[in-house]
Amino acid sequence: MSINQSGHIRLTSHPGAGQASRFPIRWGAPSAAERGPVIASALAGADRNAIGAHGGAYSVYRALAISAGALNPLVRPDLTDTYPAVEVGPFPQWSDPGKIVSLDPWGHRVAQDFAREIAEGVDIRPTIAVTKARLTLPEIHEAVARGRLSVDGSVLREGGDVAVTKAAVDPVWWLPGVAERFGVSETVLRRTLFEQTGGMYPELVTRPDISVFLPPIGGITLYIFGDPAAIADPLRRLTCRVHDECNGSDVFGSDICTCRPYLTHGIEECVREAQAGGAGLIAYNRKEGRALGEVTKFLVYNARKRQPGGDQAATYFERTECVAGVQDARFQQLMPDVLHWLGITRIDRFVSMSNMKHEALTASGIEIGERVPIPAELVPPDASVELEAKKAAGYYTPEPAPTDDDLKHVVGRDLKEF
Repeated sequence: MSINQSGHIRLTSHPGAGQASRFPIRWGAPSAAERGPVIASALAGADRNAIGAHGGAYSVYRALAISAGALNPLVRPDLTDTYPAVEVGPFPQWSDPGKIVSLDPWGHRVAQDFAREIAEGVDIRPTIAVTKARLTLPEIHEAVARGRLSVDGSVLREGGDVAVTKAAVDPVWWLPGVAERFGVSETVLRRTLFEQTGGMYPELVTRPDISVFLPPIGGITLYIFGDPAAIADPLRRLTCRVHDECNGSDVFGSDICTCRPYLTHGIEECVREAQAGGAGLIAYNRKEGRALGEVTKFLVYNARKRQPGGDQAATYFERTECVAGVQDARFQQLMPDVLHWLGITRIDRFVSMSNMKHEALTASGIEIGERVPIPAELVPPDASVELEAKKAAGYYTPEPAPTDDDLKHVVGRDLKEF
């Protein structure tokens, strides 16, 4: 599929079909101008140089709004005064094509870096936004009441609200880099993405000349506590939690897992670090149910609870694999990218005991000091099965780590393939 100068879509059936964009993307170039803008709007015509659409999972809602007549398809965003609330970057990682492959490091700067092109009518849109906000959490109020945290008037305000800088990041995949991360050829990656989305994006196989893809998946939200400049400063300490979405616990307080308690514990540790002159960071990834989705997660809940003997740590991951075909689809290879976007080279206190996350970060060149477990008193009683299963399977590993034989005993197969 390609889009002509008038904005009309036409299907293509032969590899290499379509007109080359006048804005080629040179991933990993040292400046925005040299790298070139990511252009994925349906209004972009022949300038379009990316597969997919802006907005990730929300792009379909935009199409629905247009079909319902509520949105004019010719409307372009007015980016006046939308520039980031704080400056982010550039950092050396931005010009290393191996460090960032799943987001556009220049995506928050398009209004300033490509102002001339936008003024000339090129439809270039941001994929990252940076703003400021305040958080109000009952767990932080409790921490103040119990004397674990104190109001300082800057990070933690009177009334218990927490000042943060936050960023929303939409996924932008550089397909050659994503393929390399997963150890497959770009051709195999493109073909699989095309087939497993029911042929939703034919350009994946008809336009090998376009190497950037905006997948219809959830993005990332970052919450920075303290001075944002401290995040990338090696002389100042950083506390960080990388958290994968769990709507049932994070929002509604389900007690079957440790997700919200660990998240709020991470926030408390981030506030404490920021008050001590360092910085805190929560990276919140939209990967519900280990990226298997909430329907699958609830099906697994039923299967776990209805098995003979009830819910058990020994069969925790086995039941997930029976339903979903895989134990975990998060595959943390892409997770470090957003930390590299922030210029991070070291995490002093990593509020997680996940081996998958730890290994992905260290393999990407980020040094980790202390690993911070969730305090035992914060673990809900019904979450003990999950926690014990993760410990035994190597997902959550206080020292010493389990042996391969331990893992096979718990899940019935060698987890290293995952």
